[in-house]
Amino acid sequence: MEVTSIKDGVIIDHVEAGTALTVLDYLNVNPSTTKLALIMNATSHALGVKDIIKIEDVADLNLDVLGFVAPHATVNIVHGGQIVSKIKPELPRRLIGVVKCKNPRCVTTTETGLEQRFHLASAARREYRCDYCDEEAER
Repeated sequence: MEVTSIKDGVIIDHVEAGTALTVLDYLNVNPSTTKLALIMNATSHALGVKDIIKIEDVADLNLDVLGFVAPHATVNIVHGGQIVSKIKPELPRRLIGVVKCKNPRCVTTTETGLEQRFHLASAARREYRCDYCDEEAER
């Protein structure tokens, strides 16, 4: 299999095998309208198997959510066909509009227009809690 390099964009490497589509969903990337390549279940020395996501010509990608959804990921920023920077995403302190509260009694399920807001309750356990009802977030 041959996947060519990209000129300008983002390469998200070391994504847990089988979760590339979930990562795209969290990043709000529409696979039907975005130039991208998914490499799934590739051999990895560190993880055994991994997914790789290459997204070309992307302008407004919020990479903060990667620390939440893909904790082992590394991000390579590509310009002019060259990697110009590497980023290791960290757990974001806050998640706004990323996950939805599962508590049926939470105010966010009954009130329209309220943003889903979660805060990092425990970095060691990778635990986020709803700002409104303190329910734990699910990935």
